[in-house]
Formats: sequence, C-alpha cells, structure tokens
Amino acid sequence: MSKSFTALIRDSRASSAAEFALVLPLLLIFLLGIIDVGRLMWTWNRAEKATQMGVRYAVATDPVATGIATYSFATGSSSIAQGSSIGTSYFSSMTCNSTACGSCSGSACNSLITPYNSAAFTNIVNRMKAFLPELGAANVEVQYDNSGIGYSGDPNGPDIAPLVTVRIKNMAFRPIALILFRASIPLPSFSAALTMEDGQGSASN
Repeated sequence: MSKSFTALIRDSRASSAAEFALVLPLLLIFLLGIIDVGRLMWTWNRAEKATQMGVRYAVATDPVATGIATYSFATGSSSIAQGSSIGTSYFSSMTCNSTACGSCSGSACNSLITPYNSAAFTNIVNRMKAFLPELGAANVEVQYDNSGIGYSGDPNGPDIAPLVTVRIKNMAFRPIALILFRASIPLPSFSAALTMEDGQGSASN
C-alpha cells in the first residue's frame, strides 16, 4: 500500500496539465487586457474625431440657438451703436443640450437662446454618430462663447461669431475582461472648438 502511495506521489505525468490549468486564467486575463487597451484607445480616438467633425459641422451650419444668427445688437434691446464690438456684458456664453439652450450669461441672453433649433442639434449629433455610433444625444453639449469677433448691426451676417465648442460627456467604456461583472469605466469629456463661420444652412464639407 505504501509503495503504491509513494509511486502516486512521484508520478509526474499530469504535472504539465496542472501547471497549465494554473497559468491559463492569468494568460486569459493578460490577453483580454491587451485587447481592452486597444479597444479603449480606438474608442478614445473615435470620440476625439467625433467632436472635431461635430464642431466643424456646427460652425458651418445653423446654430442651435437661433438668436445667434438672427438677433441684431444694433436694433434690439441692446441698442449698441452699429459697428461697435459686442462686449461680454451683452453676451458671454451659453450651453445647449438635447432639449434646450441655457446657462447663458449677458443682458442679451433672452433674445439669443430662443428659439431652440432641435433640428440643428440633431444634425450635429448625427454627424458625430458617423464616427461614434454608440453616441447618444444626451451625451452631446454645444457651447457658444463670445470670441470678441463681430460687430453690432453687421449687414453681411450674424453680429457675433462665437467660439463654438462641441463636447462629449458622460460616456463609459465596457471592458471585455469585466463583462461578467457588467462593469464599465467612465470616459473623460472630449471637446473641440472652432470659431463660427457663416452659421447658415444644413450642410458642411
């Protein structure tokens, strides 16, 4: 009996299988980790590209806050002399999301934030979704800031040419390695900014 037990202890025929069983989980985690890092970088790159294309579209088409393109600071309630620059006391910044424009600062805000152009916002989001399909309208924000460019009563277009920032926020990345736990990693905000161009129409190159 003791000889059989001793022979069993010294038997090493299955040692390779046992060692492989111990190492396999670590190898799988390592492999999935490499894949997830690649997927994360790919998602990161697509998000950055989406903001760049979104802001390019936003500055060349109708603004989400229609008043930016239509309000005249010379004849409106602001009554700024024609040809004068638009100070930040009249308009500093505003933010538009999927439902409305708000967080506006400046005495002309009531005239600038309305009416809200939902079609313009949807067009921006759709343009961005061509690069980041999982993007939702709730993840997008369009911000308009006074850039100091523009003059009251401009007869050739909008009185102001704001700095437009398109931002992606509140998105998460789901690693394959954590799929069983339904865990996700929050992504940082991504943004890109350009100065508004003509701000008219619904097409961009």
